[in-house]
Amino acid sequence: MPGAKFDIHYVFDYFPKQLSTLSLTLTIVGLSILLGLGFGFLVALPRLYKVPVLQRVSQVYVSFFRGTPILIQLFLIYYGLPEVLKLFSVDVTRTPVLAFVVLTYSLHAGAYISEMIRAGVTAVDRGQVEAAYSVGMSGFQAFVRIVLPQALAISLPVFANLVIATLKDTSLAFSLGVMEMTGKAQTLITLSQHFVETYIALAILYFVISFILEKIFYVLERRLLKHERQEAGAGTGRRFGWRSAPTLRNLLTGTTRGRGGARARDGRSEA
Repeated sequence: MPGAKFDIHYVFDYFPKQLSTLSLTLTIVGLSILLGLGFGFLVALPRLYKVPVLQRVSQVYVSFFRGTPILIQLFLIYYGLPEVLKLFSVDVTRTPVLAFVVLTYSLHAGAYISEMIRAGVTAVDRGQVEAAYSVGMSGFQAFVRIVLPQALAISLPVFANLVIATLKDTSLAFSLGVMEMTGKAQTLITLSQHFVETYIALAILYFVISFILEKIFYVLERRLLKHERQEAGAGTGRRFGWRSAPTLRNLLTGTTRGRGGARARDGRSEA
């Protein structure tokens, strides 16, 4: 069925209407990532410490949620979980749809976060942990002071991608009747038949939010890696004996620090 004739004014009219559902979309993203961090830690620990049975269970969990479409996961949890719980005489039929949506996205994010945590922790040099033990730190202190800051810096780009991907994946929540941004767009399309204008406004909204999140995580990443850049710069200076870059005035007057400056002063005094 063809839509109505294109009118650019509908883009500007529909943008604030879709923006009104932004709070719900961000709520889904925030709760999903927050709960996903908890799931991710619980799933990553058995694999880090190689707990025999739990390690296999966590591997199956990660493989399932990383290897199946999130739309299928939404349907399985929304329609399948109540049926499973009925076997234990637990009735969740009156639970809001939003709870199933957040649970699905949390489990989905938890699978990726567990891999992110595992990769970040194992990337930290084991020698640093042993050095922390040698100076009297406990295992918890070594993890908090040595491993965690470096693991965060390593994992932050992956975490940023996950947050932005979760934001875009919330567009599938409307399939269960949740009125987030994409659900609102579908309602506007049904009422007006202006398909292109509605999707342009929706695309702009997603792009702007993703761009803002990207910049926020970029600033966080630079702050976390600030000490590494300072150490790298200081190490390079010490390696080549640099203190500061010589200026043209110093070269002409012979006041440059180091051996070159000493030779220049000797030559001037001999003259």
